[in-house]
Amino acid sequence: MTHDRRVLVHDDKAALFASVASRFITKMADILHEQGHAHVVLSGGEAGTAVLEAVNASPERDSLNWAKIDLWWGDERWVPRGHADRNEVQARAALLDHIDIPAANVHAFPASDAGLDIDAAADRYAAELKSMAAPVSLIPQFDLTFLGVGRDGHIASLFPHLQGIRENDLTVIGVLNSPKPPAERISLTRWVLNSSERIWLVVSGTDKASALGLALAGASRDEVPVAGIRGRHYTDFFVDGEAAAEVPENLIASPQ
Repeated sequence: MTHDRRVLVHDDKAALFASVASRFITKMADILHEQGHAHVVLSGGEAGTAVLEAVNASPERDSLNWAKIDLWWGDERWVPRGHADRNEVQARAALLDHIDIPAANVHAFPASDAGLDIDAAADRYAAELKSMAAPVSLIPQFDLTFLGVGRDGHIASLFPHLQGIRENDLTVIGVLNSPKPPAERISLTRWVLNSSERIWLVVSGTDKASALGLALAGASRDEVPVAGIRGRHYTDFFVDGEAAAEVPENLIASPQ
């Protein structure tokens, strides 16, 4: 059963990112204590990278056994390996290059220069997901998925009015017509994102307020894709005051 979505408002970006980083370390410690291993889906963009930087800056960073955590991505830009626009490259600089995590635990999407076309690259990532899944599943059990939200309400690389937000069968898709450059991307699909036990959406800035308000007020997933995002048990929106400007009052919870 999915719990109601909560919105936790923070004073500013710095407080937002520090709070999410602290919560992440605490939650991962709890999950590892309970089940011994965790699967986490990372997000790119300003907010996703800033959270990883805050985790890296935390004195509690190395209290986690990173060897017991597998990291995935919600989406990736279809650019060459090592390109500055890749979410993987940004995540490595922000955190992954600074922690003791086995290379096999970091599941990056194929790059555009890997000798595959974009659909074959999506299929390869789908196969990697399945290789880590239970026998009857297509995907591992994600314990926590991070997502950012675009000003148009897109999540991962699932955009308004495009087929990707409606995909119910595939686990990973190639995106050829992103309205936000670059036009080509790879993305997990909505049902895969929603399979996560917990979804944490990290949102900041006045340009996100309208999309966030519409999503939480009941807009359709085709109009505002984030409206179609709900974790299996928890869906939390961590936002700063600017992004919260149009959030219904009854959904706002104390960040404490």
